[in-house]
Amino acid sequence: MMKKCCIILSVLIGFITLSFTTQQQDVKASIQRGKKVYEKACLACHQKDGEGVPRMNPPLIKTMQVLGNKEKLIRIVLQGFNEEVEINGEYFDNPMPAQPQLSNQEIADVLTYVRNSFGNKATAVTLADVKMVRSKIK
Repeated sequence: MMKKCCIILSVLIGFITLSFTTQQQDVKASIQRGKKVYEKACLACHQKDGEGVPRMNPPLIKTMQVLGNKEKLIRIVLQGFNEEVEINGEYFDNPMPAQPQLSNQEIADVLTYVRNSFGNKATAVTLADVKMVRSKIK
């Protein structure tokens, strides 16, 4: 009986380890794809280092807009943002245009990249997250 429990436990630990490793690889691939989307669609305003442009385009570094609610962040990409926002005592009011031409996968990837770059560390944005938000908008 003890031997059977050890085998089951070993298989379970192996499965959990494999699952975790696969998830890490998926996030890493998403970040790599997201960097390409960022360079194409975001870099001009938010800059290579994510610091933005003073008093125009906000930084993407350790802000609640980036690290907080994923649904709000997805909506900003899909619908744009045209409000003044205060970040670290500085105000930004340059409108961000909507990016509805980006596919659901591109949005998931670029937001995963942003949430895990520039010193940020946050959970990934998944394809399912983006699909759910886009379906609410239509």
